[in-house]
Order: sequence, then structure tokens, then C-alpha cells
Amino acid sequence: MDNIALQINSSEIHNILNQIVIGFVDQIAHIPHTSFVTDLAFIMIIGAIVTLAFFKIKQPLIIGYLFAGMLLGPLSPLWSWILPLGSHPSDLLKGVGILSDTSALNLFSEIGVILLLFVIGIEFPYAKIKSIGRLAIGIGTVGLFTTLGAIFYAAILLGLNSIDSLFIAAALSISSTAVIAKILEEMGRIKRESTILVLGILIVEDVIAVILISTLQSIALVGTVSIESILIIVIVATGLIVGTFTIGTKIITPLIDRVAASEHHEILLLSVLGVCFGYALLANIVGLSVAIGAFLAGVLVAESKSSEVSKLLASPIKDMFVAIFFISVGALMDVSQLQNYIVISVVLIVVAISMKFMGNLIGNFLFRQKSYKAVRSAFTLAAPRGEFSIVIIKTGVDIGAVSAFLFPLVGVISIVTAFLSPFMIKAGDKIVPILEKKNV
Repeated sequence: MDNIALQINSSEIHNILNQIVIGFVDQIAHIPHTSFVTDLAFIMIIGAIVTLAFFKIKQPLIIGYLFAGMLLGPLSPLWSWILPLGSHPSDLLKGVGILSDTSALNLFSEIGVILLLFVIGIEFPYAKIKSIGRLAIGIGTVGLFTTLGAIFYAAILLGLNSIDSLFIAAALSISSTAVIAKILEEMGRIKRESTILVLGILIVEDVIAVILISTLQSIALVGTVSIESILIIVIVATGLIVGTFTIGTKIITPLIDRVAASEHHEILLLSVLGVCFGYALLANIVGLSVAIGAFLAGVLVAESKSSEVSKLLASPIKDMFVAIFFISVGALMDVSQLQNYIVISVVLIVVAISMKFMGNLIGNFLFRQKSYKAVRSAFTLAAPRGEFSIVIIKTGVDIGAVSAFLFPLVGVISIVTAFLSPFMIKAGDKIVPILEKKNV
């Protein structure tokens, strides 16, 4: 008798897996649960396993978060291979609980970004921010618009129309504040002198991103640029920042110290979180990014005498929601369709990274920064695209101004560049010591 095991071909294996998965899906579907609780359970369990594996192989946890999300997501290539041919995974898994409640996940991921920028802001009191204000504006503006121009022409050469090219250029010219802040925190580089400049540039880019969204909407819908809307955003952003460093430090910071004097950690935690989300809400109301508001709230807390205690209390909550943010980003991207636009994505990734690197180097040299500082900040800012990239393209898709395929394209680029970011920073670490020895 022939060996039965040898007779099992790949088609039979696929059929067996289909039956197992369908049976598993059917069993899970009948378990009473709320979709968000199930989503959260999958995120925490799979996220813990995958990030532990990445920790063991000495890779940044953010890569583990994204990879875990890609495994969990109903659009993952893994599900496409296991599930029956001709069926769409999101249809088959509907109601099973694998990231089924995307609205709740988006809400909690936004909380993750707010808390991340808040805790990062605690590291930077007003004196540090003031020392790099002019440099951040100058270098950030040069780096962003240099990149935007290069990507626009690259997109035109790739065959995209002018509006698609404009939106994709704007999206890929802005570095991800959430990704960079998390990587620097994980790698123990958050207190470096160059990090102050990097975070300052990121805040400037966030303000410019808000201006770009308003401008692109105006161009797409009306065909002209609204100078009034741009001026309003600049004035509002300036007013919020100046108000924080004048009125805020005189009113909110003393109140935090008074609460801390009660020596009740629960009350202190609620108070600083109230400042965090209150400022994020204020920024959102006046038309700015919640990340800007959260960062400024952190700066206010940094001016208080209880800044270190506040950071310790808020960090565990921040870690949880940041994990949800990055895992959900990885899960909601349809990477299974990558082959349909592999050439465009590779070209845009190369142009975006190289031009962001060169643009920031040029900006640093124009403002007479030492070579080792310029190289370190350029390597850090070069790769990651993220939250604003996705928001800009989604805005264009929602108003019907750009092609729908740009959204998954930018999603894939965001994931790939996030994967590349830690390696870019490490590459900078190898070059910087040489420049420091030469003191250039």
C-alpha cells in the first residue's frame, strides 16, 4: 500500500485548512461577545506574543506591533491563502471579532497618539523648546517642501494625474510624529540633544500638514488656494503656542503642583490626563492636530515640580493605547494587493526617503548646524510616514478628488517606511561618531 502521507498534495492540504478554519469561524461566531472586546482580546494576546518574539531578536517593538496587526487583519495575505478560494476574508470573518469594530479601534488608536505625544512632551520643558524654535521652523519647512516638490514630479513621471500627484506628494512629505517618537523612546534616544530638534521639526510639520489639508481641499473643490484659510491656521497655531508658554505656564502649571501637593496619585493622574485631553480637544476645536495639543500639554506638565511622577503614572496607560494604535494600523492595511502597485510604491518610497534626507540636510546646513547633528536628524526624519499621510489621502478620497487606489498605496508605504525607520536611525548612529570625532 502506498504511503498515504505522500499522496497528500498541496490542494488537499488547502482543503483541510479550509475545513478547519470554517469550523473555527463557525464556533467563534456562536460565542456571545461584543465585537470590541473580542478585537481587544485578539490585539492583546497576539500583540504580546509577537512583540515578545521581536524583543528576543532585538528588534524595535513598533515593528512587532505592525507585524502583529498584519497577522490579525482580515485583509492579511495569511487569511487569503487559508480561506476558501473565491471568498473574501472580510466577508467570511464578519462578526467573528478579528478587528470587526474598526470605529472603536480608530478611536482608541487616536487616544494612543495623544498619550504618546503627551508623555514625550513631558521630556521637553519650555527652555528646551525655546532654544530650537527658530531652527525647527526653518529646517522643517525646507525639508518638507523640498520633499513635496520632488515627489510631485516623480508621481507625474509615473503617470499619475496632477491632483493625484499633488495629494500623494503632500502625504509623503510629512514624517510620522507617532512612529518617530515611539522608536526614539524605545531606543533610549529621547533625551538626546538632536531629539529636541527632531521633535520640534515634527511639530512644525504637523502644523504645515493642517495647512496643506485645507489648501488641497480648496484646490480640489474650488480650483484656487484660499490664502485666508492658510493665514487663519498660522495665526491660530501661533496663538495656541504663545498662549501655552505665557498664560498656560502661569495658570495650569501651578494648579498641577497644588494637586501634587495632596500626595494622592490617583487625583494627580486624573488631573494631568485632564490637561492632556483638554488641550487635545482645544487644538481640535481650533482646527489643529490633537497631537499638537497633547504635546503642548506635556510641555506644561514638564514645567511643574511633579513632572517625573506624572510621567510615571501616565506611561502604562500610554503604552497600552499606543500598542492598539500601531497594531490596528498594520491590520487595516490591504497589503495583499501590493503586487498591483509594487513599482509605484518602490519608486515613491525611494524618492520620499532620499529627498527627505537631503532636504533636512540642506535645512540643517542653511541654519549652520554641525554636521553630526544634521546627519542624525536627517536619518531620523527620512523614512517614516504615518498618521498625517493617511489622513491627507483619505481626505482626497472622501471628497472624490483623487483615485481610490492611493489610500492602500499610502498605507503600504507607511508600513514599509515604519519598518525601515529603526534601521535608518541605526545607520545614522554608525556615521555620527565619525563626524563627532572630526568635530564637524
